[in-house]
Amino acid sequence: MNVFSFIIGVVMVGLAIFAIETKKLLTSVIMLSAMSLLSVILFVIMKAPDVAITEASVGAGLTTAIFLLSLRKLKRADVE
Repeated sequence: MNVFSFIIGVVMVGLAIFAIETKKLLTSVIMLSAMSLLSVILFVIMKAPDVAITEASVGAGLTTAIFLLSLRKLKRADVE
Protein backbone atom coordinates (compact mmCIF):
# COMPACT_ATOMS: atom_id res chain seq x y z
CA MET A 1 0.00 0.00 0.00
CA ASN A 2 1.46 3.30 -0.99
CA VAL A 3 1.00 6.71 0.58
CA PHE A 4 -1.56 7.83 -2.01
CA SER A 5 -3.81 4.85 -1.23
CA PHE A 6 -3.49 5.52 2.49
CA ILE A 7 -4.48 9.18 2.05
CA ILE A 8 -7.49 8.21 -0.06
CA GLY A 9 -8.51 5.69 2.60
CA VAL A 10 -8.28 8.28 5.37
CA VAL A 11 -10.33 10.78 3.33
CA MET A 12 -12.93 8.07 2.66
CA VAL A 13 -13.27 7.37 6.38
CA GLY A 14 -13.59 11.11 7.04
CA LEU A 15 -16.30 11.45 4.38
CA ALA A 16 -18.18 8.47 5.83
CA ILE A 17 -18.11 9.92 9.34
CA PHE A 18 -19.21 13.32 8.02
CA ALA A 19 -22.04 11.67 6.06
CA ILE A 20 -23.25 9.96 9.22
CA GLU A 21 -22.94 12.98 11.49
CA THR A 22 -24.41 15.68 9.26
CA LYS A 23 -27.97 16.81 9.85
CA LYS A 24 -28.82 17.54 6.20
CA LEU A 25 -29.74 14.56 4.06
CA LEU A 26 -28.57 16.20 0.83
CA THR A 27 -25.11 16.76 2.29
CA SER A 28 -25.03 13.16 3.42
CA VAL A 29 -25.88 11.91 -0.07
CA ILE A 30 -23.18 14.09 -1.61
CA MET A 31 -20.59 12.82 0.89
CA LEU A 32 -21.53 9.20 0.13
CA SER A 33 -21.19 9.88 -3.58
CA ALA A 34 -17.77 11.43 -3.06
CA MET A 35 -16.72 8.44 -0.97
CA SER A 36 -17.84 6.13 -3.75
CA LEU A 37 -15.86 8.09 -6.31
CA LEU A 38 -12.75 7.81 -4.15
CA SER A 39 -13.28 4.06 -3.94
CA VAL A 40 -13.27 4.03 -7.75
CA ILE A 41 -9.79 5.55 -7.64
CA LEU A 42 -8.67 2.91 -5.16
CA PHE A 43 -10.00 0.13 -7.38
CA VAL A 44 -8.08 1.55 -10.32
CA ILE A 45 -4.90 1.68 -8.21
CA MET A 46 -5.47 -1.96 -7.20
CA LYS A 47 -5.70 -2.81 -10.92
CA ALA A 48 -9.35 -3.85 -10.86
CA PRO A 49 -10.84 -1.72 -13.64
CA ASP A 50 -13.97 -3.84 -14.01
CA VAL A 51 -14.84 -3.34 -10.34
CA ALA A 52 -14.06 0.37 -10.69
CA ILE A 53 -16.43 0.73 -13.63
CA THR A 54 -19.17 -1.09 -11.72
CA GLU A 55 -18.62 1.05 -8.62
CA ALA A 56 -18.69 4.23 -10.70
CA SER A 57 -21.89 3.33 -12.47
CA VAL A 58 -23.81 1.70 -9.63
CA GLY A 59 -22.26 3.12 -6.46
CA ALA A 60 -21.66 6.68 -7.52
CA GLY A 61 -24.17 7.09 -10.31
CA LEU A 62 -27.28 5.01 -9.83
CA THR A 63 -27.36 5.01 -6.03
CA THR A 64 -26.84 8.78 -5.87
CA ALA A 65 -29.60 9.33 -8.42
CA ILE A 66 -32.01 7.13 -6.45
CA PHE A 67 -31.17 8.94 -3.19
CA LEU A 68 -31.65 12.35 -4.81
CA LEU A 69 -34.97 11.33 -6.36
CA SER A 70 -36.10 9.99 -2.98
CA LEU A 71 -35.17 13.26 -1.28
CA ARG A 72 -37.09 15.17 -3.94
CA LYS A 73 -40.12 12.94 -3.40
CA LEU A 74 -39.90 13.41 0.37
CA LYS A 75 -39.89 17.20 0.00
CA ARG A 76 -43.03 16.99 -2.12
CA ALA A 77 -44.65 14.80 0.52
CA ASP A 78 -43.82 17.39 3.18
CA VAL A 79 -45.58 20.14 1.22
CA GLU A 80 -48.80 18.18 0.62
